[in-house]
Amino acid sequence: MKNKNIKKTKKRPGAVKRGKTAGALAADAAAWGGDRLPVVGLGASAGGLEALEAFFGAVPTDCGLAFVVVMHLAPKHKGMIAELLQRSTTLKVTQARDGVRVEPGGVYVIPPNADLSIRSGVLRLAKAAPGAGLRLPINYFFRSLAADRQADAIGIVLSGMGSDGTLGLRAIKDAAGLTLAQAAAGAKFDSMPRSAVASGAADISLPAGQLYGAIKNWLANRPRLDIVTPQKFSEAMDCILGLIRARTGHDFSMYKKSTLVRRIERRMGIHQLAKMADYAALLRERPQ
Repeated sequence: MKNKNIKKTKKRPGAVKRGKTAGALAADAAAWGGDRLPVVGLGASAGGLEALEAFFGAVPTDCGLAFVVVMHLAPKHKGMIAELLQRSTTLKVTQARDGVRVEPGGVYVIPPNADLSIRSGVLRLAKAAPGAGLRLPINYFFRSLAADRQADAIGIVLSGMGSDGTLGLRAIKDAAGLTLAQAAAGAKFDSMPRSAVASGAADISLPAGQLYGAIKNWLANRPRLDIVTPQKFSEAMDCILGLIRARTGHDFSMYKKSTLVRRIERRMGIHQLAKMADYAALLRERPQ
């Protein structure tokens, strides 16, 4: 569900505090440890360097996140993207190498003629197969990011031609991660972000320079639904499932509770809602 105008509500006891600073988020990242480190994947193609510069220009050094940049590069490209990006950010930008573990504050850029993935927080490079037809390196990385980080995966589609990244965002969304796209109106080439938004794969669409702010808000406000009061939890869950059943005809009552909770947590975080009952109310007000 796409949300451009994020609604603020009162926080519930035990929820993550509102308005966390970048330093506080960095401290959270250290506490999460390697297995919980949020990793941001950025996919871009034509016109992408300008969008990447705008994005990283808004990211503070102590953000506490790791970033992996995947671009469409010609096989014989000289691989200057890392050097060019370094001019617009205080984060450490390097070209990705096989076997490197991603670290908070690091920006890792895909090298030319390679497929990039991530497993257990470690980057894996493979030489692109010759004659393999149309390559979709952004989808390839985003799918591995979804599998590796799950709810701590964050995917962004920036300027570019075609639709690479859309299916990868869908995988991240299915894993309960956060998905974003550059606003098409501000993209030099709008096909990729427009595809991500039109398909429903992108939760949030904003100008490139505002995307980090949306990520920061999501990390600072995403709730964890500890079932302190089972009766209220059950009532809210029944209400949500009933609304879905009435609107779509699909009955999710037999799904694993942990899966349902993870999906609801994700959507509550996007809308900055502190209580499950608040999300049920949102579904009633906005059936779409």
